[in-house]
Amino acid sequence: MRVAMIGTGYVGLVSGTCFSEFGVNVICVDKDAGKIDRLRQGKIPIFEPGLEELVKNNVEGGRLTFTTNLKEAVAGVDAVFIAVGTPTRKDDGHADLTYVHNAAKEIALAMDHYTVVVTKSTVPVGTGREVENIIRKARPEAEFDVVSNPEFLREGSAINDFMRPDRVVIGTESDRAREVMRKLYRALYLIETPILYTNLETSELIKYAANAFLATKITFINEVADLCEKVGADVHDVAKGIGLDGRIGKKFLHPGPGYGGSCFPKDTLALTKTAQDYNSPIRIVETVAEVNDQRKVRMAMKVIAACGGTVRGKTIAILGLTFKPNTDDMRESPSLEIIPSLQTAGATVRVYDPEGMREAEKLLTGAVFCKDAYDAMTGADAVAILTEWNQFRNLDLKRMKTLLKSPVMVDMRNIYVPADMAAAGFNYSCIGRPQAATGSN
Repeated sequence: MRVAMIGTGYVGLVSGTCFSEFGVNVICVDKDAGKIDRLRQGKIPIFEPGLEELVKNNVEGGRLTFTTNLKEAVAGVDAVFIAVGTPTRKDDGHADLTYVHNAAKEIALAMDHYTVVVTKSTVPVGTGREVENIIRKARPEAEFDVVSNPEFLREGSAINDFMRPDRVVIGTESDRAREVMRKLYRALYLIETPILYTNLETSELIKYAANAFLATKITFINEVADLCEKVGADVHDVAKGIGLDGRIGKKFLHPGPGYGGSCFPKDTLALTKTAQDYNSPIRIVETVAEVNDQRKVRMAMKVIAACGGTVRGKTIAILGLTFKPNTDDMRESPSLEIIPSLQTAGATVRVYDPEGMREAEKLLTGAVFCKDAYDAMTGADAVAILTEWNQFRNLDLKRMKTLLKSPVMVDMRNIYVPADMAAAGFNYSCIGRPQAATGSN
């Protein structure tokens, strides 16, 4: 089979590469000639564990190629996937479908036989019908079907998510299109992956509903963590106690500084806007987004409180800038709210992240970028951990105490044990757990 993947961003590049690993011939298309040239040279524009090697193997195997020529890419393929960006519109909060619509117009002019047009991008309900109308208007005689096939890829584990997914959702009312999609995902049938067939609208809504529910779980446990701090409870035990209930589940019940990334903030907002348009508001999700935004600012206040109520004239070390580990993605990361808030309060901020430094330098004005975690802590009045990278899980506490002006740590990911930190002589602050008395050493 042959597939064209329009867009070589996170979703397009991972999906196209994984399809080629399934034995499908894939040609990835992007208008950015520089990006395409770099991909041809084996230079991957994003950090995703295992992706570089997978791209290299499939390019060498002749199953994966890259081009800027959409017309040549689409000609003769069985399916063409639209995997372009759908950023939030600044004026009204809706998903911007400009790139999706433009791709549909170009695909319409390039098709030369029956083609399945698949929306892989995260799009609001009704987008599949819009894509169909755009193509039909441009090419009334064309033979095609539009399919919704949302992605459920987690940054940092995207390859495994594609290769061994919890489920595949395919929105189509065409038997012919269903057969094409069945062949594309044949490798997953063999490992008995659940394949859910729906209509277009249902498939589109599943993606938004899934992300909104996960964002709700994160925000719920964050608020429970705040209550735990007030009453002396341990949020991890609370999370375990409720997570053992099969109706709830243990995943996404880890407290932190709030969710970020390319999906949850954008998708919760888009879902609420769609619901408002249809006069069926989703108040829970509206509140989740509001609470999450507030939490990021409150985390800056947590650092300030740990420093005695003021950070004016002080230096704060920040470990972790990306919204989660194993990615270089800075989009909507809590660090983008916390660090400027500390700077506004008068602090000098020294920062380090294993993979996010290049992107962070574009977004964080005035921060001091350091070569490693210990460099960031040198001369700082306190250190805060924002992202739970593995290399931050076993820091040398004795060395830290010699580098810091005062042994103050704010652990927003609860990596360390309060009693251990107290015994090491740290003034340790975490999320939703009782604080231990500081030792004398």
